[in-house]
Formats: sequence, C-alpha cells, structure tokens
Amino acid sequence: MWDEALAVLNQDLAATLPEQGPLQLLAQPSYEAGEPECVYVALANGEWHGGYLYPKTPEDSADALATVADAAQETVAERLWQAWPLCTEHNLGMHTRDVEGLLSWWCSGRRSEGGPGHIRAAVGALDSF
Repeated sequence: MWDEALAVLNQDLAATLPEQGPLQLLAQPSYEAGEPECVYVALANGEWHGGYLYPKTPEDSADALATVADAAQETVAERLWQAWPLCTEHNLGMHTRDVEGLLSWWCSGRRSEGGPGHIRAAVGALDSF
C-alpha cells in the first residue's frame, strides 16, 4: 500500500514541483537488532527527513495515503526548505483532510465569499487545477 500511496502523491509533486524527481521509499536498517527496516519517504536524490513509515500494514489505502502524505510534506519542507503543496490562490501550504471519505488538500486561506479555509483538490488531483 505504501507504493500505491506514493504513486498518487507523486502525481501532485509532478504537477506542483516539476523540477523535482519523484519521491521514493527508502529503506534503512533499524537501529535495533532484529527489528525490520525503517522505510522513509525520500526525495529523488535519496535525502529524507522525519519519521519512518511504521512497519505495520495500514488499515486501508486512505490511511496509507494520509501517512505517506504527512511524511512527504515533512521531507519536502525540511530538505527543500519550502512548504508543499502550496495553494495557488493564497500561496499557503496545504494539509490533508478527510472530506467525506476522500483525502483532500485543505488550505486555511479565506475566500471572498466567506468562511475560513477551503478544499483545493483531492490528493493526487492537483494537476487538474
């Protein structure tokens, strides 16, 4: 499920940061003897930052996508020194939110018609905007 989630997320990376290569899953040996490898979300050049994806299998594909999205955002923010992805309307970093069972990118910026925050797109669909 991690690979499938990363493929969806890489669609958004390609749409918003086309100069970057795709993110990858990078396995590193555990610091503890006898423990499974730690898998990180890394940039195309192998740099990563933050926590690893826990070896337990996610409950479902939505859970895997949310986990990989969080790890990807942390790696991009810390290794490239920028928020990602950005809302094109407000130039603010977005975060994931579950909207009626669909993981989506949410921006905290206000819109002229009122109300704080808005959904920009489903995760994996930023290329449609």
